[in-house]
Amino acid sequence: MDAAQRSPDTVRMLVLPTTAPTFDGVRLRAFEPRDVGMVQNLSTDPYTPLTGTLVADATTEQAGQWIGRQHDRLVSGSGYSFCIADATDDRALGQAGLWLADLAHGRATAGYGVAPTERGRGVAARALTALTAFAWTIPELHRIELSIEPWNVASTRTAENAGYEREGLLRSRQEIGGRRVDMLLYSAIRPSVVGGTAR
Repeated sequence: MDAAQRSPDTVRMLVLPTTAPTFDGVRLRAFEPRDVGMVQNLSTDPYTPLTGTLVADATTEQAGQWIGRQHDRLVSGSGYSFCIADATDDRALGQAGLWLADLAHGRATAGYGVAPTERGRGVAARALTALTAFAWTIPELHRIELSIEPWNVASTRTAENAGYEREGLLRSRQEIGGRRVDMLLYSAIRPSVVGGTAR
């Protein structure tokens, strides 16, 4: 299902795709109350609370509130926040998001995080691959960007395994944890179709 059309003057609620994006054993679905345990596990990663609205060592209530905010992103039209789930047993593994603040310019940003107990199996790269394929169902979208701190080798490997290309280093790009940091810029460009083949 394509994303809802939006104009600068009108914000329309987004709708999750009817068929959940999947790739190689992971699926992207809406967050549900039963995912609270995974969200709490995700909050134990010391880096995660520095880059989003999930507080460190979240209580059950705080994790539930965070899940509510993920649903609010659809209502506000700001983007899609998916729960990464195991395609076999639907167990929550992490979060993947596609943010549309620059959709009017044909751009989006993506992000991902996998619960510490679920790492080391390529979950993030598979989820990012599924997220990227979903992104290309949005007609206005032509470019997806990722910003990754240079020290985060696991995240750069994830980006590269999902087909993203490194474009360069953005110095003092943003503030994380109270300090200005450099960020590597990765991107994926909408595949062009020539003779029925994407390239």
